[in-house]
Amino acid sequence: MSKTTIALEAAVAAVIANTAAEGAKPTARQRVEVDRAFARILKLIAPRIRHFIRQYGLAAHWDDAEQACAIAVHRAIQAYEPEKAQFTTFVNWQIRGELQSLRFRLMTDQRPSAKKVDATTISINAVVHGVDGEEASLEAIIEDEDALSLTESAASDYLAGRATASLVDSYVDHLRTTAMGQLRRRPRAKKRVLNQPCEIEHNLPARPKPRIHGIDPEELEKLEQRLTRNREIVERRLFETMPFAVEEEAGVTKERIRQITKRAAKTMAELAGSEPKFMMMAEYRRPGAVRARVRKTAAAGDASPAA
Repeated sequence: MSKTTIALEAAVAAVIANTAAEGAKPTARQRVEVDRAFARILKLIAPRIRHFIRQYGLAAHWDDAEQACAIAVHRAIQAYEPEKAQFTTFVNWQIRGELQSLRFRLMTDQRPSAKKVDATTISINAVVHGVDGEEASLEAIIEDEDALSLTESAASDYLAGRATASLVDSYVDHLRTTAMGQLRRRPRAKKRVLNQPCEIEHNLPARPKPRIHGIDPEELEKLEQRLTRNREIVERRLFETMPFAVEEEAGVTKERIRQITKRAAKTMAELAGSEPKFMMMAEYRRPGAVRARVRKTAAAGDASPAA
């Protein structure tokens, strides 16, 4: 075994030893050791890489060929099994495969269809001159024409979704506050007085649950169920986040859903005009837009077989 082979095996072992386990995040020291060992591997096999690049006729695309060889070395390290073969032998086939693939991609320029339009494959790292005469790589000047519009569209959808969720949350909080105020004003039921104080303990009625803020816990539970149902109806009917088949799931009639939707639209319009965080939404709200939206939703609900 030559000195180069021994040094190469040691460098590969260092890369494998400092590679983090699957799913684990490598430490800073591990990353440094891997980078050093990988650079040492590339230096040791640099003559072999130059030989293969010339052998496959890729000298005109040297940068791309060197990058392909680096990828081949990285893949060889990941799949290397020392007990089956030496790394020098194993990496040769990986390099050959990457260079063969690169040459195949470049050969597409020799097709008749490519020759008609003078097509040629160039390196993405090739240096070109911009409009100002400055040198830059193709990678730096490539621009996606749809990137700006797609980014703005995605940002708009995200902000609209967040604003909608926040408005529905405020609407549900408003309903909760109003309903709890009504429950507090209800007259409390009188306590039952036992006719015979000597009754034994197991014959006594079960103790009622302690009241929360002066409200019966059962009433609170029913309130939360109604609020959850109303939220689902509002999100489906007003904002069309889900299909319209709500009646069977919510256990309410189409007329009741129409009433809930109409009141919700009116309440949310008032919230948007009164709360500062929704001021922008209120400015863009056209007069009568909410009423038109409710009429459209109600008409769609009446026309829908599932409704």
